[in-house]
Amino acid sequence: MRDFSQDHEWLSLNTATIRKQLGAEVPLDRIIDQCAALGIRAISPWRDQVHAVGIERIAKQLRAHGMGLSGYCRGGFFPAPDAAGLKAALEDNRRAIDEAKTLDAPCVVLVVGALPGALDGKAHYKDIARARGEVRDGIAASLEYAREVGMPLAIEPLHPMQAAERACINTLEQALDLCDALDPERSGMLGVALDLYHVWWDPKLEQQIARAGRERLLAYHVCDWLTPTRDLLNDRGMMGDGVVELRKIRGWVEAAGFGGFSEVEIFSALDWWQRPGEETLATCIERHRSVV
Repeated sequence: MRDFSQDHEWLSLNTATIRKQLGAEVPLDRIIDQCAALGIRAISPWRDQVHAVGIERIAKQLRAHGMGLSGYCRGGFFPAPDAAGLKAALEDNRRAIDEAKTLDAPCVVLVVGALPGALDGKAHYKDIARARGEVRDGIAASLEYAREVGMPLAIEPLHPMQAAERACINTLEQALDLCDALDPERSGMLGVALDLYHVWWDPKLEQQIARAGRERLLAYHVCDWLTPTRDLLNDRGMMGDGVVELRKIRGWVEAAGFGGFSEVEIFSALDWWQRPGEETLATCIERHRSVV
């Protein structure tokens, strides 16, 4: 297993971690400068942040800093109540793929979606099997275009608590079953984004990480699970503050062939978003060295 104790060469920052600082929204160009000042050499930005500044400007800034991406957030949300909605989702995913290509991302992370309308409190239907079928069809269609342009897609399984409104793919096993069905040749164009917040509890995790192997492990996200958790979406913990066996799981991931970035992704409305970005980043670096 790689030794992270002496540097943070393999630390990436998902920009959600400091997109809010002292309670205020921070533009992506400022976040990039903050990361560059601390020697963080990779980020994973969110599409709305990129759009707010301008993709060409962000691409130029990344090149100027010699900074790369560990992923691009996000595509997905395939299910819809009607044909027009399904078509719109595919078109949006094509745009996400094009944006990722412009930014030279290694993959587009897919939060696949679930019951359409549930995020707004009114699901258009309750048939989760239908949603999973629409996810499969949406990924299959998007994969065709992704192959054309050479942009891998990474399915991110989300914790079952988010099965209704954000993702109806909830275990690594489910995600890999989809990968095997749609990409049986293990081409490297379809894999998974493994976010420990969502999968740490899974009794099959070690087995399924080994099953994924190097070809399927496209992104690796770290944070911690707090006890008690005060908000199931926006109360992720800083690494080392919770109950996740971070180093053990990284051992499994690296034994399976993954050698990329550990991407810190922390949604923390009650804690880390209430602090200066420099403080949060400094803590990310220290914890990356000491506990990840």
